[in-house]
Amino acid sequence: MTTTPHTDAPVLVLGATGKTGRRIVPRLRAAGHTVRAASRSGETRFDWTDRATWAPALSGARALYLVAPEDPEPVPDFVAQAKAAGVRRFVVLSGRGAEQAEGRSFLTGMLDSERIVRESGVDWTVIRPNNFAQNFSEDFFHTALLTGRLALPVGDTPEPFVDVEDIADVVVALLTEDGHTHRVYDLSGPRALTYAEAVAEIAAASGRPLRFEAITPEQFQAELTEQSVPAEVARELAHLFVFVSEGHLSPLATGVRDVLGREPRDFTEYVKTTAATNAWTATA
Repeated sequence: MTTTPHTDAPVLVLGATGKTGRRIVPRLRAAGHTVRAASRSGETRFDWTDRATWAPALSGARALYLVAPEDPEPVPDFVAQAKAAGVRRFVVLSGRGAEQAEGRSFLTGMLDSERIVRESGVDWTVIRPNNFAQNFSEDFFHTALLTGRLALPVGDTPEPFVDVEDIADVVVALLTEDGHTHRVYDLSGPRALTYAEAVAEIAAASGRPLRFEAITPEQFQAELTEQSVPAEVARELAHLFVFVSEGHLSPLATGVRDVLGREPRDFTEYVKTTAATNAWTATA
């Protein structure tokens, strides 16, 4: 792939303080690109609900990484404003299986945002990653594991969890290299594990007695409600894991290799690296 020549025009990274964004920004800067790191609490303030923040974030940008909001309502206006401001390349974060999940509300926003960008007349690339390996150390899986038990309604369905470090490498390539226009890349890890197998690897690496428990969607919702999670959010999460349990995310994907020319990082590598930071100790 050829690399787009560096210019002073910034690359706009939305969600710059999130799991993917905070890894993408330093990679772009290390490669010599000017970056505008945008989020509600980032270097550049950006808020989907405050349209006054859009123009300053977009001003002069040549490319952007789009992390869409759950409600895609503002996305058409934002994309039109970005195009008018001179943004010509969009890399869109979506979710693996989005096309199979049409009509299921938890992925509808991602799929709608994909379509809006694809129909806008700009250069676009979409990535659809599996669930992140880092969900076990930076999300509510992590909170559960610190108690010693992760309980989800996924049964023994395997999934090739993808390392967010790989996603960041892919996004940087898509933002800065030519040859990826109008492509959709599914991103996964190199092998599929059940959630029980994933937790067992984490337990062995951390030296803690961690366990996975398969529960029903109803039990899952009830446990979340007991933890003061709003009922609507609990239902959405239950629907998401039922979708996972149906096997839509189980096949391996080739996107990391297609973009980077190398194999994706294995879950074991992620676990060993993360365990060395004491992420799963009781006092983390």
